[in-house]
This record gives sequence, C-alpha cells and structure tokens, in this order.
Amino acid sequence: MRIIRHQLKLRVYTREVMLINSTVFAVERLTKFITNGRFSFASLFLRVFLVLPARYLAVITIPELNKIKNCCRMKMGISYFRPILVYKITSDIKMKSKNGFSRCGELYIGRLQKEGRFSTAHVYKNALFSFSKFCGTQSVPFRQVTRERLRLYGQHLSDSGLKPNTVSTYMRMLRSVYNRGVESGRAPYVPRLFHDVYTGVDIRQKRALPVLELNKLLYEDPKTDRLRRTQAIAGLMFQFCGMSFADLAHLEKSALDQNILRYSRIKTKTPMSVEILDTAQEMISRLLNHQPSRPDCPDYLFDILSGDKKRKDERAYREYQSALRRFNNHLKGLAKALRLTSPVTSYTLRHSWATTAKYRGVPIEMISESLGHKSIKTTQIYLKGFGLKERTEVNKMNLSYVKNCSMGAL
Repeated sequence: MRIIRHQLKLRVYTREVMLINSTVFAVERLTKFITNGRFSFASLFLRVFLVLPARYLAVITIPELNKIKNCCRMKMGISYFRPILVYKITSDIKMKSKNGFSRCGELYIGRLQKEGRFSTAHVYKNALFSFSKFCGTQSVPFRQVTRERLRLYGQHLSDSGLKPNTVSTYMRMLRSVYNRGVESGRAPYVPRLFHDVYTGVDIRQKRALPVLELNKLLYEDPKTDRLRRTQAIAGLMFQFCGMSFADLAHLEKSALDQNILRYSRIKTKTPMSVEILDTAQEMISRLLNHQPSRPDCPDYLFDILSGDKKRKDERAYREYQSALRRFNNHLKGLAKALRLTSPVTSYTLRHSWATTAKYRGVPIEMISESLGHKSIKTTQIYLKGFGLKERTEVNKMNLSYVKNCSMGAL
C-alpha cells in the first residue's frame, strides 16, 4: 500500500513582518498544539502554507511558537506527514473559528445590519473590536472569555480613561454575545461569569445644564447664521419635550398632524405625540425641508438629512452619524461663543429638559412618559440630583412641620 505524504511549510509573522520561512519537522507536535485546546492568539501568530492548493491559519502561544522557531533555526531537516493530519489540523481550525466568541458576535452584528439596526450593530462592533484588541487577536474563542480576563479588560478600559457607563456598555455587549453562544450550544454556561465587572449604570454622570447656562444656550444671539441654525435645532429639541437628535432628524412630513407631531422613537419604537408650541414656529420655519420627496425614500420634515437614501440603507445611517458629529461640533462652537462653562452635546438638551421638569415638581412618571422611556429607571439616569441647598431646605421644612404640629394634628 502506497502512503502519500505532503510537506507542511510554516511562515511565522509578527505584525505582518516575516520572521521565518522554513519547512518544519514537528508536524505531530504542531497538531497536538492545535487540537488539545491549549493554543491562543498572541502578538505572534502562525500561518500555515500547504503544498496542496489551500491556505489555512493556525495560531499558538508565544512559548510554543518559539519552540518551532528554534527548531527551524537548527535546520533539523524536512519532514512529511500524511494527508489525514492536514485534514485534522485544518478542520479543527475551521471549527474553532466558526464557533468562536468573535464569530458569534459577527453573526449577530450581521443580523442587526440586515434589520437596519445599524446604530446597535455599531455599538456591538466597537465592543468586540476593543475586546479583540485587548486579547491580541481578531478571533477570540469562547474559552478565552473568563472571569479573570473580563476583570482585567474592565480595569484596562478604566485605566484608558473610559467612563463607567461606557465600560458598562462594552461589558453588556460582550455578555449578550456570550449568552447567545450559550443558547446556541457553542459556549458552556459559566455561573457569574460577569460578576467581577461593572454592568450597571452610573447615575452620577449627569449632562444637564444649570438653568442660567441653559437660558443663554437657547436664547442669547450667537451672532452668526451657522450658530443660529444650531441654536434653532437645540431649541426644537428642548421644546419638543427633550426630543433626541436622532428623532428630530428622522421626523417625516407625515408626522405633522395639524399642530401635533406623531412619530415613533428611533431607538425604542415607542409611539410619541408632542403638541407644537407657538414659540417653536419660527424655528420650524427656519429648518423646514422644502425639497420634493424621492421614490422609496423618507420625506424628512427638517433640512438635516438629505432624504435621498432608503430607510434601511447603511448609507443613510452613515449620513446620520455624520450629521450628528457635525451638530455636536457646532454645539461646542455655540457654547464657546456664548461663553458657557459646562460641556454641551446633543444629549444635553434631553437631560436638561428632564431635570428642569423635575425641579418644577413634575412627577417622574410624567417625565418618563414625555421622554418616551420604557422604564422610570432610565429616566432617573437623566435627572440631575438636587443640590445641598435644596436638600437643606427640604430638611428644614420637614423639621419645622414636625415641630409645629401637635400630636392631634398629625
């Protein structure tokens, strides 16, 4: 019986710079590294080139890679292996890549994009990219997602200057991907896997402006047409009950029903209605879109987006992202021109509307409904806490009430 053998040629790279281009002898050892589940991605990685018309990727740890590298340097000759080993190596690599953590995340991102949920897909993509970069590989296997690695990753994000809510967002995206792997049978269930990392919401991060600065932002003349336009957009967001920039930009002409706006929120699809105040009419006139509608494209109410792309076209999402960045940059210019000391972003108007309503004694349930929140907990994140002066006055009122009331009156 004739035994057919083929050469295994290895080329070793680090950051795309070739270190080794040699035929390696230890095929069985390489197979063991790949099949026993001990290999992991690192800054050094191994590319396997076969004499057969195929090309495969294999990765091992740095110490194991050094062993092979040293063997190459020692020129221990050419070895051969049976085709069965080629199949074993490549099939294991393909299975691990197909069922890995990164692949699971990529599949879900693809699904979100097909559904037109590009913003959510963008958040998942950023989280996966960040975690993959931390792990040193673009293809993270599920076995590398451990409590210790997640803890170190969370510390890395904090040390990099990310705020707690951003860290939490990344961790919740990773947890979602892992849970999908568990549900599909690709990953083992690990109790309390994300127990050591922060996945909550830091309610201390507030974006509301003090009322005097809010007044200047909305009503003081910034002296230029560009900043007046920015101020008009900000004013409408505030007067439309803290409407988000995404919702304002995507309002269609069909949403305007006499003097009422009826629409669904971009983020949550929650049905909303807002009565237009007389004070908003001038700003609406300034921003109205007078372009004719295009077939199969949204007919936007305001001249913020072009309306020349279909609703679930990724190009429409990229155009919105560009408009959002431009608006935030112009807001910074507006704040600078008006000499504001607090940072201002597109979120500021929404948070400021909610906090102003709170200070005016509006029930949190009403604020939550006006913002289109599905949970009051979300609304509480928006609300700026009362200052010491306000809390002291409440404390004095409580004490005075108890002190001046008789037992009978109570």
